[in-house]
Amino acid sequence: MTDTATRRASLWARLLLALLALGLAATACGDDSDDRAAEPAAPTTTTPIAQESTDVDEAPEPAPAPEDGETVDDPEPASGDENASDATEPEDEEPGDTAAGEEEPAAVDESAPAPDPAPAIERIVSISPTATEMVFAIGAGDRMVAVDQFSYYPEDAPVTDLDGWNPNIEAIASYDPDLVVMQTSGDVGASLEALGIEVWAHDAPFVFDDVYVQIEQLGEVTGQTEEAAALVADMQAQISELIAAAPDASGLTYYHELDNTLYTVTSSTFIGQVYGLFGLTNVADPADADGSAWGYPQLSDEYLVDADPDVIFLADTLCCGQNAQTIAARPGWDQLTAVQTGRIVELNDDIVSRWGPRLVDFIAAISDVLVSIGAAS
Repeated sequence: MTDTATRRASLWARLLLALLALGLAATACGDDSDDRAAEPAAPTTTTPIAQESTDVDEAPEPAPAPEDGETVDDPEPASGDENASDATEPEDEEPGDTAAGEEEPAAVDESAPAPDPAPAIERIVSISPTATEMVFAIGAGDRMVAVDQFSYYPEDAPVTDLDGWNPNIEAIASYDPDLVVMQTSGDVGASLEALGIEVWAHDAPFVFDDVYVQIEQLGEVTGQTEEAAALVADMQAQISELIAAAPDASGLTYYHELDNTLYTVTSSTFIGQVYGLFGLTNVADPADADGSAWGYPQLSDEYLVDADPDVIFLADTLCCGQNAQTIAARPGWDQLTAVQTGRIVELNDDIVSRWGPRLVDFIAAISDVLVSIGAAS
């Protein structure tokens, strides 16, 4: 080989060694850079090709923060988590919330019309003389279409042939009443109610205040509550005045005659209680001490002559035609103190036997005779 060729081969060999050395040095520098923080890369321009080739979904934007007073719903559990609902704490119930499984209360429709009021009583039939007087006294008499044969007070009461003792249902119903007032209805009242007719029934009063209660009840039934209350107040005021006007009668005895067969009343009856308001003593009380006659014993001439009452009250002037003359003509009665002093009081049977508004008249008759006795003594 020539010298020239030899030198060329040597140069190429050196060149290859130099290149090999540079490669080894570059490798060593790359390993050291892994241990150092990377320097920020210089800004580069992204080409359209790089944008189009990106296939990564964008991250969702965070939800906006809630404004004041706005509530945020809890996130729903992941679809695959079967126990997510069990792990969720129950929310506190607000007052008025309905618990699970309970029905919501029915809403009230304030716009719905109010229920119709009970129909007004327009047609009244009475088969009780006492109730007839009460109905007229509280101002409902103009609605009375028929009354029984004994309801002849007041005068404008529409008296018919209706039987108050043995009421006939068909006869009563023929007047097409809204209300029937009667004493102790029993089967008759039930039959009338079965026909759709309202019934108000009353018993004879056991105590004095029962009179006022019955008047007020009729006021409620007929829609005359204020008038009934006014009537009761007026009666009470008048009765108080009459009792106060009479002198003390605690030392006087009396006999009250129901009929000319000498049936009478004791102090246990309503009529007897009326006399008791004045302190009078009833001569009939010993005759029914055991109550077997229910307060209505029948006396004898001998009993009464022996009892010798100071005052005799006749409640049989209409039914039986009794008066001071007939009393004096009875055997032995002319010797009675009441006959000899003229203290025989002729009462109106109807007023005494009825406990309606004219009860005041009955009490006035007693008060008047006691006032006259007091004046004479």
